[in-house]
Amino acid sequence: MTRTLSLNAFLHDTGHHEASWRHPDSSVERVHDITFVTELAQAAEAAKFDGVFFADIPGLWAATPYRPTAHLEPITRLSAIAAKTERIGLIATASTTLYDPYNLARLFSSLDILSDGRAGWNIVTTQSEAAARNFSLAKLPSPDERYARAQEFLDVVTKLWDSWEDDAVLADRDSGQYFDPEKVHAINHVGRFYQVEGALAAPRSPQGRPVYVQAGSSNSGRAFAARNAEAIFTAHQTLGDARAFAEDIKSRAAKFGRNPDHVLVLPGLSAFLGDTEAEARELQEHVNALTVPAYGLAQLEGLAGADLSHLELDEVVPVEAFGSAGNVLDNHRSRLQVVANIVERDRPTLRQLLHRLAGARGHNVVAGTPLQVADLITEWFEEGAADGFNVMPPLYPQLFDAFAEGVVPLLQERGIFRAEYTGSTLREHYGLPRPDSLYAGDRAAVTTA
Repeated sequence: MTRTLSLNAFLHDTGHHEASWRHPDSSVERVHDITFVTELAQAAEAAKFDGVFFADIPGLWAATPYRPTAHLEPITRLSAIAAKTERIGLIATASTTLYDPYNLARLFSSLDILSDGRAGWNIVTTQSEAAARNFSLAKLPSPDERYARAQEFLDVVTKLWDSWEDDAVLADRDSGQYFDPEKVHAINHVGRFYQVEGALAAPRSPQGRPVYVQAGSSNSGRAFAARNAEAIFTAHQTLGDARAFAEDIKSRAAKFGRNPDHVLVLPGLSAFLGDTEAEARELQEHVNALTVPAYGLAQLEGLAGADLSHLELDEVVPVEAFGSAGNVLDNHRSRLQVVANIVERDRPTLRQLLHRLAGARGHNVVAGTPLQVADLITEWFEEGAADGFNVMPPLYPQLFDAFAEGVVPLLQERGIFRAEYTGSTLREHYGLPRPDSLYAGDRAAVTTA
C-alpha cells in the first residue's frame, strides 16, 4: 500500500501565534462563535484534511489578560462540528488524570456514533498544577504515577469500548429482544486506581474504538505512546531530531508486537506564507511586533522553572537556565527539551526566543512561499521524519486558507496527499485497521452483563 501523508488542522482561537488576536484581520470577536470553528472545519474538510484537533487544559491557560485564554470544552464543540461536516476526523484532548474512565468512554463513544466514526482521543496526563486544583487535587501526582494511572485508565476505557460486541444489537421486534446478552460484557475491572463494573451504556461505535492519539515526547511519554498510541502529536525544530524521534517510537512499538506503520508521527508545523519569502517574513515580523514581552516571559519562566526577569530583551539567554533539559537521556518534560535545544543550538537573545516561542510554543515555525513549505513537508515525509503534520496556522482563517489554497495543491500534484477522500472514518483516513473487540470469541471466560 502506498504511503500517504496525513494532515490535521489544529484549531486554536485566532491562530497559534500568541499575538494573532491583535492582528487587524483576526477574528477575535468570534472565538466563542460556533460558526467560526465550524467554518474552519468545513474549510479543512474541503481541503481533504484527515482531521481537526482541539487541545485543552481545563482551566485558564494562563492567568493573564494578554491573550484569549477562555476556551470552550472541546468534545462539545466537536459534536457541533460533526453536525456540519461529513468526512473530517474530530480529535479532542482529555486528561487521564482529571477525567473518570467511564465518563470519558461514554463521551467519546457518543461522539464516534453521532459522527459515523470520526472521533479521536488525544490522551494527556496533564502538567498544569492550576488545572489540578480545579479538580480537588492539592497537587498533581508525579509523572511516573500519572503515566501508571494513564495506562490503567486506557485499559479500562478499551474494555468499556469493547464491552458490546459488534453484532450485540439485535433489535428483533418479533422476539422482543433488543440485544444478545452473551455479547454484552461486564468488564469487572479491579485495579490499583480504578474499579469499574461496566458494561458501557452505549453499543460499540463505528470505529470499534476512537483513534488513540498521544501528545508528548518525554521518556515516559515515548514509552506510553509506543505501547498505545496510533497517532502521536510532537514538536521538533529540525529534520534530524524528528527522524530520530520517529525511528525511536516505531522501534519501541515493534518491541510491543505492534505494526510500526500503524503508529503515525505528526509534528506541528506553523507556516507564515507569502507570494515571496520576503513577504512571508515581513508578515511574521509584523505579528511578532504585536507580542507583549511580559506574557511571553511568564510562559518561558513557567516552562524553565527559573527566573529570567533579570535578562535584557537583547541579551543572549544563558544555556544554564535550562539545566540538563536538552539531554535526551534526562528528558522528563519534552517541550522544555525543545526550548533548551533552541537555546543551545541557536544562542538567541531573549527577544528572539520569545518571538520564536510566540509562534507555536516550541513547534516548528517557518516563513516562506507555498512551494518552500511544500518542499519542507515533502522532505520530512520522504526522509521518514514525519508521517504527516499537525498544521498550526499563526493566524486563522487567513493563513489556513493560504495553506489550503497554496500548499495542499502542490502536495496533491506530487501524489503524496489525497485529492479526494477514499474512506469515511478517521481510522480509514489514517490507514489504521478497525480493532476487534477484546471479548469477541471469548465469551465463556467473561461474565455477561
